[in-house]
Amino acid sequence: MELPDRTHRRLNPLNGRWVLVSKGRTARPWLGKEGSLPSVRRPSYDPDCYLCPGNERAGGQRNPGFEGTFVFTNDFPGLDPGTPEGSTELHPLLQTRSGPGTCRVLCFSPRHDLDLALMSVPEIHRVVDLWFEQTAELA
Repeated sequence: MELPDRTHRRLNPLNGRWVLVSKGRTARPWLGKEGSLPSVRRPSYDPDCYLCPGNERAGGQRNPGFEGTFVFTNDFPGLDPGTPEGSTELHPLLQTRSGPGTCRVLCFSPRHDLDLALMSVPEIHRVVDLWFEQTAELA
């Protein structure tokens, strides 16, 4: 059996649900958090962080010097808009469908040391507004 070499969905024959299989995700530069205690104080800017303003991302592009929330198309997406439409039945227990789509990354703040819980209410509103905008754009 030859499986699709691009992002696709596979049917789970036990529950009838389709599961996304994203083969390109294993090429991401960060595959999970390694266990260590966080430092007491993080810097507001980290020159080695892929998401900080002005830094080069793992995919080679450089972030602009953003001053608020920032969104960009994921360099290592779980979905690919170029995936061709189609479906196959390689075996009665192995059915696939294409899985085209777009993945975006949303940086909440230009500050490396902030997460949502530490942001002001207006900053959180902007994050939620951008989530809404992205959802509407991608729907």
